[in-house]
Amino acid sequence: MKKANIKADPRMAGIVLIVLVAFICVCRCFYTVDEQKNAVVTQFGRVLKVNTAGMYFKAPWQSVHKVDMTTHGTGIGYTVNGSGQNITDTDTGIMITSDFNLLNIDFYLEYRVSDPVAYLYNSEEPEDILSNIAMANIRTVVSNYTVDEAMTTSKSQIQADIKEAMIKELEKRDVGLTVVNITIQDSAPPTENIVAAFKSVETAKQGADTAKNNALQYQNQQIPEAEAKADGIIQKANAAKAARIAEAEGQVARFNQTYEEYQKYPLVTKRRMFYEKMEEILPSLKVIITDGSTQTMYPLESFSGVSGGSTESNVTE
Repeated sequence: MKKANIKADPRMAGIVLIVLVAFICVCRCFYTVDEQKNAVVTQFGRVLKVNTAGMYFKAPWQSVHKVDMTTHGTGIGYTVNGSGQNITDTDTGIMITSDFNLLNIDFYLEYRVSDPVAYLYNSEEPEDILSNIAMANIRTVVSNYTVDEAMTTSKSQIQADIKEAMIKELEKRDVGLTVVNITIQDSAPPTENIVAAFKSVETAKQGADTAKNNALQYQNQQIPEAEAKADGIIQKANAAKAARIAEAEGQVARFNQTYEEYQKYPLVTKRRMFYEKMEEILPSLKVIITDGSTQTMYPLESFSGVSGGSTESNVTE
C-alpha cells in the first residue's frame, strides 16, 4: 500500500499543477473596469471593443488597455514651484495684444479623453499636441483684443473663443482629447526688461515705417515734378517744331510768290533781289544809280544835314 501511494503522488502533483495553471489563466481572463476608466480590448493589435465600468472576460491572447476618462488640468503660462507659488513662464505667458502691447496672462486648461481608441493609437503624445494647439489658439485669440480688454471686460469672451477654437482643432486632429474648460488665472503687464525690449522693437519698427513713408513722400514729390519737366520739354519741342514748320511754309510761300513775279518780269526781279541782298549785306553802303554819263557826284548828306562817312559806290547799269 505504501508503494502505491508513492507512485500516485507524482500524478496528483501534476493534476494540481494543471488545475493551478488553469485557475490562474481563468482568473487572468477576467478583468474589471472602474467608473473612472474605459478598457480597450485588442487582439493581435486590432481593436475589438471598448468596455466601460464592470467585470468582463477575455481570451488569454487578448490584451486590455485601460484609459483614464477623468478630467485633468494643466497650467499654461506659468509653472508651480516647490512651495506652491506660480512662476511666470516667459516663453508661454507673454502675449501680444491688438494694440501692440505685451501682456503676461496665465491660463488653466481642463481636458479629458473623449475617444480612448484615438487617444491610444492616433498619436504618440496626445498631451503635447493638446499643449501646442492651446498655445496657438491662445495667442491668436488674445491678439484680437486690446490690453485693457484682455485684463478687464473681455476675459469671459476670450475664454469662450479659445475653448471653441480648441475644440474644433482637436476634432480635426482626432487625438482623442477634448477641452472641458479654460480659464484666465491672472493677467498683468510683463516685467520691465521685457517691456524695454519690446519698446526697442517697436521703436525700430516705427523708424522703418517712418523711413518708408518719407521715401514714398519724396517719390510722390519727385514724380510729378519730373512729369511736369517732361511735359514742358515736350511742349517746347512741339512749339519749336510748329515755329520751324510755319517758318519753312512762309519761306516756301515767299519763294513761290517771288518765282511767280520772276516768271513775269525776270530782269526787274533780278535787280530788286540784288538790291535787297546788297542792302542786307552792306546796310551802310550808299547805292547810286546812274546812266554812266554823269561826271560829278555830290553827297546828298551835305544838303540834308546828315554827316557823311559812308562809303560811296557807283553802280552802272
